[in-house]
Amino acid sequence: MKIDLTKTHDVLGTYKVINWAKIKNKYHDVGTKYCFDVLDGKKQAGYNIQLACFRHLRDLQRQNTKEFPYHYDIKQVDRLLKFASISPNVDTGEPTKLMDWQKFIFSQMMGWRDRDDDKRFTRVIVSVSRGQGKTYLMAILAAYSFLIESLGLENQDYLVASINYKQTMKIFGYIKSMLRKIINIEPFKSLAKDAGLELQSEQIIEKKTNNILRAISHEAGQYDSYHFRTAVFDEIGEVNTRKRISKIISGQVKVKNHQFVQISTAYPDPTVPFHEDEKMVIQAMEQDFKREADSYLGLIWSQDSENEVYDPQTWIKSNPLLGLPDQKENLLSGLKDKRDNDLLTGNIADFENKNLNLWLKQSTASYLNLKDVENAVDDSFKIDGLKVYMGLDYSMFSDNTAVGFAFPYTTADGVHKWQMMQHSFIPWQAAGSIEAKEKQDGLPYRELEKKGYCTITSHEKGIINPEQVYNWILDFVQKHRLEVVFFGYDRFGSYQVKNITESLNANTGWLIQDIAQRTSELANPTKFLQESYATGKITRFDDPIEETALLNAVVKEDKIGIQVDKDKATKKIDVVDAEIDAMYQAMYHFEDYGLINDKSHEVERMTQKQVLDWFNNPKSGLLGDDYYSD
Repeated sequence: MKIDLTKTHDVLGTYKVINWAKIKNKYHDVGTKYCFDVLDGKKQAGYNIQLACFRHLRDLQRQNTKEFPYHYDIKQVDRLLKFASISPNVDTGEPTKLMDWQKFIFSQMMGWRDRDDDKRFTRVIVSVSRGQGKTYLMAILAAYSFLIESLGLENQDYLVASINYKQTMKIFGYIKSMLRKIINIEPFKSLAKDAGLELQSEQIIEKKTNNILRAISHEAGQYDSYHFRTAVFDEIGEVNTRKRISKIISGQVKVKNHQFVQISTAYPDPTVPFHEDEKMVIQAMEQDFKREADSYLGLIWSQDSENEVYDPQTWIKSNPLLGLPDQKENLLSGLKDKRDNDLLTGNIADFENKNLNLWLKQSTASYLNLKDVENAVDDSFKIDGLKVYMGLDYSMFSDNTAVGFAFPYTTADGVHKWQMMQHSFIPWQAAGSIEAKEKQDGLPYRELEKKGYCTITSHEKGIINPEQVYNWILDFVQKHRLEVVFFGYDRFGSYQVKNITESLNANTGWLIQDIAQRTSELANPTKFLQESYATGKITRFDDPIEETALLNAVVKEDKIGIQVDKDKATKKIDVVDAEIDAMYQAMYHFEDYGLINDKSHEVERMTQKQVLDWFNNPKSGLLGDDYYSD
């Protein structure tokens, strides 16, 4: 059965048409039971967890096949759960009885194995709202991996990390407190003594085997020389670059049975690598037939919609601790108080972000929010033969050069819309290489170039090549038979832009205009583009470069109006600037005074040949029929 949920998102409907009798009869473990409870409606869970449960059941059906060389080992799960049953909570000093959803996490991480009986999932995402005990859960995992999975091994590295020293020492403190009590219980007492276990300030070491669990913050970033068998990174959603994280991952490549665990709640910036990875693994689960990302686990407890902020009965989707009968009333009361207070102070985005585990653009200065940008995607749009408005934002050094396109169109039911599009030119001189540029911007430019979203500069020194930009623009317009109504640009972007625009002016009949980059000129198209996204009048292709730029942009306001800006120098918004330049005239396309409808501008858009033809045909209609009447 070919299952693709990317369009329908109907997990439950698809689940109901499959015969699960063999799986239900064979598997009675806590992880599988949790999946059936979720998909049968006995436990409330959001779409992302429904997907993860469906994936588990489908994988049980196809395990141990040539196409799917993995198997589910319940004994591996039971070992970890047995260890968890004696692992004390740092707050109470006593073990906490795990809930079904927590056991499900462990079942997926430990139960799924490859043909060598190593862990199938080498990369793991666990995301849940604040205050749900995820740090305690991962402390159990790290302690188990270091103390039990290391048996018979020597010179192994283990890692716990977080964004800064304080946060790193929090999870490390959990592990140390846990181990202090565990090693007073046999057989762990003898095991620790034989291994020479020593709890130090920033590491835990087994002196006889030289196995070491290290606490290293992202702030410190000293991951280069280590090969971590198990690495746990807490609150990774705050990390905005892959540069240091990639060192952890690359160091694990040759380590058997390794696992990199990323745990976090959603953060205000949706362009971070953690959220990109979440989206990737969600799509992989939806595309059940493709079998991509089989070694990547995604367990994401979150709300399905911002509208659920007003429906507390659904909050268990992102706050699964609400499933505890003896704590539900207290937890729910606290969440309601936080929600109501944030509503009163105009900061409801903070509640949605932290307490409902929804990715948003939290800052009030943000130009667009994530939902509007994602909802605008329409890859079915065809541009060939259409009228287009274009904008150019040119730069030379670390910033990209971008060409923006606005294609006005009218839907079948008469709604006027604009399909936006971009193409970027990528320099790498400042970064040193295209590889470094990709890590710096967090975008796989070489892959995106294959998809047509960008062009990596051909200049040998890695700077923007103006001739390449000029030729690409002409070739693209000709290839797609576009009718260019308007071409706007910022002449102060670089002196090179003058060469491009003058060449275009000499060789095309386009109306080309320099747009002053001041609020008085940009306020209207900037506001129009923003409101059009919010009202669903903008559509766009599923372009990661464009999406990143749109989400990077913040609003800069003065007495006249607004402009877009960026809050960090490394964040790219060139695409937004180019699209606003295109929208400078595109916003008037359907108005009587728009360029396409205003006859007084017709000559400006003509080539020399068209002008001569017009003069030779005096009744062309340009001056109006009344002019020629007898």
